[in-house]
Amino acid sequence: MAHEETPLTAEHTRLAEADAGTSAWRRFGPYVAERAWGTVREDYSAGGDAWDNLTHDEARSMAYRWNEDGMAALCDEEQYLCLGLALWNGVDPILKERMFGLTNSEGNHGEDVKEQWWYADATPTSSWLSWRYHYPRLAFPYEDLLVSNEERGRLVPEYEIADTGALDGCWVVTLDVAKAAPDDLRLSYRVTNTGAEEATIHVLPQAWFRNTWSWAEGHRRPVLSLTPEGGIAVQHGVLGSLVLTSSGSPDALFCDNDTNTHRLYGTPGPAFPKDGINDHVVSGAPTVNPQRTGTKAAFWHVLTVEPGATAEVRVRLAPDAEKDGLGTGFDEVHALRKAEADAYYAAVLRGLAAEHLPIARQAFAGLLWGKCFYHYNVQVWLDGDPAQVDPPPGRGQIRNGSWRHLDNRDVISMPDPWEYPWYAAWDLAFHTVALAHIDPAFAKSQLLLLCREWYMHPSGQLPAYEWNFSDVNPPVQAWAALRVFEIDGSRDFDFLERVFHKLTINFTWWVNRVDTEGNNVFEGGFLGLDNVGPFDRSKQPPVAGHLEQTDGTAWMAMYCLDLLGIALTLAAQDKTYEDVATKFFEHFTYIAIAMNGMGDGGLWDETDGFYYDVLRCADGSALPMRVRSVVGLVPVAAVAVISDEVLKGLPDFTSRLHWFLDHKPDVAAQVARIHTVGSVDQHLFSVLSPERLVRVLEAVLDEAEFLSPYGIRSLSRRHVTPYVADLGSGVHADPVSYEPGESTTGLFGGNSNWRGPVWFPLNRLVIGGLRRFGDYLGDDVRVELPRGSGRRVTLSEAAADLSGRLVALFVADVSGKVPAAGDDAWPNGLLWFHEYFHGDTGKGLGASHQTGWTSLVVDLLLHQRP
Repeated sequence: MAHEETPLTAEHTRLAEADAGTSAWRRFGPYVAERAWGTVREDYSAGGDAWDNLTHDEARSMAYRWNEDGMAALCDEEQYLCLGLALWNGVDPILKERMFGLTNSEGNHGEDVKEQWWYADATPTSSWLSWRYHYPRLAFPYEDLLVSNEERGRLVPEYEIADTGALDGCWVVTLDVAKAAPDDLRLSYRVTNTGAEEATIHVLPQAWFRNTWSWAEGHRRPVLSLTPEGGIAVQHGVLGSLVLTSSGSPDALFCDNDTNTHRLYGTPGPAFPKDGINDHVVSGAPTVNPQRTGTKAAFWHVLTVEPGATAEVRVRLAPDAEKDGLGTGFDEVHALRKAEADAYYAAVLRGLAAEHLPIARQAFAGLLWGKCFYHYNVQVWLDGDPAQVDPPPGRGQIRNGSWRHLDNRDVISMPDPWEYPWYAAWDLAFHTVALAHIDPAFAKSQLLLLCREWYMHPSGQLPAYEWNFSDVNPPVQAWAALRVFEIDGSRDFDFLERVFHKLTINFTWWVNRVDTEGNNVFEGGFLGLDNVGPFDRSKQPPVAGHLEQTDGTAWMAMYCLDLLGIALTLAAQDKTYEDVATKFFEHFTYIAIAMNGMGDGGLWDETDGFYYDVLRCADGSALPMRVRSVVGLVPVAAVAVISDEVLKGLPDFTSRLHWFLDHKPDVAAQVARIHTVGSVDQHLFSVLSPERLVRVLEAVLDEAEFLSPYGIRSLSRRHVTPYVADLGSGVHADPVSYEPGESTTGLFGGNSNWRGPVWFPLNRLVIGGLRRFGDYLGDDVRVELPRGSGRRVTLSEAAADLSGRLVALFVADVSGKVPAAGDDAWPNGLLWFHEYFHGDTGKGLGASHQTGWTSLVVDLLLHQRP
């Protein structure tokens, strides 16, 4: 959808003002992660065990070095000031200030959050936000969740908080946020007692400064203090003066966001440390400052609520303490911003079916709530802060020692604010495609950000993720840049040119780094697919040799075509790009030729009609790894269609193209040309010939292999009978079995699984490839769907069918059950957008709030509409 086609609403106007820099509507937002403990940034251990170095239990007492966490928390773009929520049911040993979950070693399927909350709504400027959380009235089952999961093996489902019964008759806590102005935030906290008897809950809206005064930044300590009217005055060197006010007559409590060294290390420390409010409320300790000043503060509300009733706490952050800020004016602002959010999404999502509207809106909400301030200076992390204890020696040998240039300090779209509170290069590319439908400026800024000099390695590599920036993620940034450019109306050539120049540097890194033999067949390594293969592809194979990867090679072919597409688009404006377009066209053909075995080797298996990784052994033999997985489906995405209409304006490129077709028959096999009566001539650039595509689709559209009721499985179901690779000399790789749910192995921590479940990113790319093939081949090619049914459809119809299966994950069936929810009961039609989905039932698995790339469901929905 072209951006200019969208009817203008108040939210569109705010976005335009923010983009133009005339009004800072993005200044405050939900930019606080759900978890900062257990991250690499906060790991000061000698062994690099981030999960154990700083635990959930220690987090309330430790001042974070890099960025903050909280529940339903907001902050400014540089995270100087945070606003969050604390709750206490009167029986827990601690305040509920952050989400509880198990570490990688504690969960029977790796790290896993053990709480229930939903991102209900959001607008791009955070002018309207809505959030919901379920909090036990009785004791939170910390010990039960830990022990019960430790007792379970990998073959048993995870033990969740709903299984404990602790949420029966729980508190339903909601937050609605409305901005009256960029720096005037009005927050409504509501607590509903769903139990059968009266109950009391402590609600503590909190404000605190990120600790910037204890580290190398050298910032002066800011101040929170009590106003004569009972509010909290905010004084900060950058933010200036603000006032926090609250409804009712709460007690204002103050402490400091400094580490409680006495509790953690048994050494003297501050009198009113970070956990001072916690200790005062829970046990009456004298750990809050009687002078009513500090760097962390809270309004302490004690509310007794009848069964079925709701109580409200109102909070306002603004430059002044306007008298009506919490009264009638408060209601008016909330009603207006809610209505404007409705109007905005009515415009953005117009034409969608009624059952799809809430899916799209909540997907956007999760994506927007997943924007987090991310701060990490690797050089400082490696060397330590001058005023602090030196880090243990050898830290750079554990991880990220070659990334000393990397200095991150930005609001970034995270995969999951609790489980993955750090950016990942290929995740982020998919995020931007969904974001472009509602905030194209932010989407473009994210793609450019990872290419900036303080992110991209001097070698040209993009940072993968904080656990190992040197890991290799699939190069999907050029694909995303093209999609974002198109979604935004195909008009921002400045963005496209900027990202193109940076990505050509990254492309060169790929060519020089991961093509061992110089034969245009790529190794790649990890490539984000975790346990998909019979051995860890990031390491040397179990026998002498190297692994040539189908997905690595197909990713590079796709990269060439996407950079070719960008170059041709730019060449229409600037003819100097014709030369570089020719370079990517020629490089694509050489990769496709090598991949298809027209030279030496190849990755195509003619007998099976499928692409496999191939182990090239030191003795010259070649062993195909006959795992039928998404690895062999990536070639479907390596396709582009270019019309003669485009080529007519590019004579140099067209001349070179035709010279190749005339003089290099092996190249011509990768570039087909078709003419349809009444249409322009088109060229098809693809790794797969139409004939081979049909053979691959026989497996993709077979319910006994890849075709699930909810999309394409990541591993063929034929591997119910495990595949065991014979590597010769009596060496056998580990079995690869079809596992439709959580991983049954500990590979890569065992917290994700590419051996059967449905994953959105690869599904989206395959669907996009089928659409492009369908545009070129029209009705000339039909495939059976499902295989064996006798129903033959065009490739475009097959793409639409697969898209519909993915959307069906979030649509209630005739019994009212949502497949992604499984047997869980989600409230009022609210949804979670999981990391991946069970290959047979569609139940959501992995990270529960990974709207990040699962937000691609919106891109599918908006493509389907008229």
